[in-house]
Amino acid sequence: MQLFRLSIFKLTIDNLNYKDIQERLINFSVGIIKLCEKLPDNHTGKHLSNQLLRCGASPAHNYGEDRGAESKRDFLYKLGIVLKELNETQISLETIKRSKIISNEIIGPISKIINSSITTAKGK
Repeated sequence: MQLFRLSIFKLTIDNLNYKDIQERLINFSVGIIKLCEKLPDNHTGKHLSNQLLRCGASPAHNYGEDRGAESKRDFLYKLGIVLKELNETQISLETIKRSKIISNEIIGPISKIINSSITTAKGK
């Protein structure tokens, strides 16, 4: 069973296609924006909000950029950036959670999907 297929026009992971993953990442970015709006309006809240907005909104944009990958190497490089931004976001969310500034949801399966994409693509 092939879990991953890469062509210039389509990415499929399990039963998720490129558009499904892009949609999940956009929804994730929207959730990050809404979370940042709830952070306190003080020095700490502003700092955390700025950091979280930078790393939390970028995976959707970077994944969209992946559509223009010119090679498998370029594709893997761009997916790697998406994963790095998701990892950074997860750390920011965990920091907010532990500080008890606000309750939040930690990243769901999306970083596992991206990580699986990278692992599978490297094996092909």
